[in-house]
Amino acid sequence: MNLEIGDVIVLKKSHPCGANAWKILRVGMDFRLECQGCSHQVMVPRKLVEKNIKSAVRDGVKLL
Repeated sequence: MNLEIGDVIVLKKSHPCGANAWKILRVGMDFRLECQGCSHQVMVPRKLVEKNIKSAVRDGVKLL
């Protein structure tokens, strides 16, 4: 999966704040994601993110 820093992804499960859109801040073995609802940041393993991704947007263009 070709995800880059700055992409916004939508995951299957939502954050407790109610938002399900996340901005990618770091890419590697782990992803650092920032919730678009409350700006909370989390580190999530790559395998878990790729399994639970619903869609991705880069510069206003839908990737998935």
